[in-house]
Amino acid sequence: MPGNRTMLGTEQLGWVADFGATVISVDYRVSPENPYPAPLEDCFAGLEWTAGHAAEIGIDPDRLILAGVSGGGGLAASTGLLNRDRRAVALTHQILVCPMLDDREITVSSKFEGVVWDRASNRAGWTALLGEARGGPFVDGYGAAARATDLSGLPSTYLDTGSAEVFRDEIMDYATRLAIAGVPIELHVWSGAMHGSERMAPDVEVTRAAVAARRSFVARALRPRT
Repeated sequence: MPGNRTMLGTEQLGWVADFGATVISVDYRVSPENPYPAPLEDCFAGLEWTAGHAAEIGIDPDRLILAGVSGGGGLAASTGLLNRDRRAVALTHQILVCPMLDDREITVSSKFEGVVWDRASNRAGWTALLGEARGGPFVDGYGAAARATDLSGLPSTYLDTGSAEVFRDEIMDYATRLAIAGVPIELHVWSGAMHGSERMAPDVEVTRAAVAARRSFVARALRPRT
């Protein structure tokens, strides 16, 4: 699970308690001290390690789910692409929670101001990761998943976003392109929700609905095969 350290919280511990899941969080190197591709390679190494040590840690190597939130959601998406192209690990599902996918600022929502994670914050984040390459012609899908031109062969994917966040349009576009490429998707756009609702407004109805939807997806992903 590449993601912000905050993602390994009550929700993910619930997956452990309710489904017997094993959650592994990758403590990847962070930018700008360690720019791309260091964080991505760390996430990929964590995925490979998990698959390679499945017997040791008591998990089923044929039922691996990749997950991440926000910047970590973007890394999870890019890790999925890198894993597919390197033909490394058999993933069944990926969960991309309000993922940071596109460095180009080409959508309507990418220009939002006055929201929790606004246009200026987004630009600073991408610059920290990609440096001067941000927004330019030489970034590929490993650097920013929305840049990938081929989304085929990826695992079943859950995506969600709030309607009031910078990432809204790029997530919707990515989900559409996944579906066109033949990837099973589940997409939720939560009306009125903001980036980081789980931490800042955990008890409001829309947040509880989002958490329940993710829980349902995990339950179905981990359902015993018949």
